[in-house]
Amino acid sequence: MMINLPSEHKQSSKPWTQISFLAIAILFNICLVAQLLTVGLAVFYDPTWWSIHVWLVRSYGGLAVLLFIGLSIKPFSRKIKVLSGVLVILLALQFITSHFNHPLPLGVLHPLIGFSLFTSSTTLVHLVWREIFKQSDSVVN
Repeated sequence: MMINLPSEHKQSSKPWTQISFLAIAILFNICLVAQLLTVGLAVFYDPTWWSIHVWLVRSYGGLAVLLFIGLSIKPFSRKIKVLSGVLVILLALQFITSHFNHPLPLGVLHPLIGFSLFTSSTTLVHLVWREIFKQSDSVVN
């Protein structure tokens, strides 16, 4: 025997996956801001902040993978899918440029990739926010 749920109940369960995805995207973005602040503190104030900068990188990198995996749970627009993949690629490039500087000085690209990572992350938060709340508005109307 199958029980058909009202369409309102089916739609109300969808936003939780979307909101979870948005929460992870926001947390990832906040971690990037903290990373930028700690690198600034390490360079311009006290080098001991460098260890916190490195710790942040190692601790939040998995969030990008969670975002990429989250796309299989709730499909988003093509732009969001691409940006989620870009975050994983940019994190890999960050790792490469910070650890492999021979024979090419790849470290010079590290700050540029970091800026691209922050820009992509911020754009992802904005796109997901707009997609989630645009859908919610259309459900209500």
